[in-house]
Amino acid sequence: MTKIVLLFMVGYYANAASIEMPNSFKSDFIQKVTNPKNKVLNYSGNVSFSDSTLLKWVYTKPTKKEVCTNGKELTVVDHDLEQASHYRINKGFDFAKILKSATLYKDNIYVTNYENKKYTIKIDKKKQLHSIAYFDNLDNKVQIKFEHVKYSKDSLSQKEMNCTIPKAYDIIKG
Repeated sequence: MTKIVLLFMVGYYANAASIEMPNSFKSDFIQKVTNPKNKVLNYSGNVSFSDSTLLKWVYTKPTKKEVCTNGKELTVVDHDLEQASHYRINKGFDFAKILKSATLYKDNIYVTNYENKKYTIKIDKKKQLHSIAYFDNLDNKVQIKFEHVKYSKDSLSQKEMNCTIPKAYDIIKG
């Protein structure tokens, strides 16, 4: 899950041949993770992104979880376990570099290699993010499809981008 969060630490300015990104966006997502033995895990929820480093994933199925980052720290709130974990990010993930290096493969499909991983990025007819596919560090195939994408030139509020941690939850510092 951390890899997925880091994937979206997006810089918004890409060159003309790459994928256009707004200052912020909101979207529903469906995430499919297939392990090497073909066991599939499906997740869904919504994602918000703002100001090139603020990212918030809200997982609604199969478990309720929030994952928030500012590019330097990561907070994971697991509502089923009633706990929140805070981590420092040692190595950031620069999606802007992925976008800038992505080359058109065919139609609306772009491919690139970043840190020895191949990413396939698909955009829709409006030139908005449609899906991303890659293999994670455990050789799981990760596919994320975005639905009801809303791009904006405006930033999202800091409050909106923070995870909500109920007072009764245990706090873990990593």
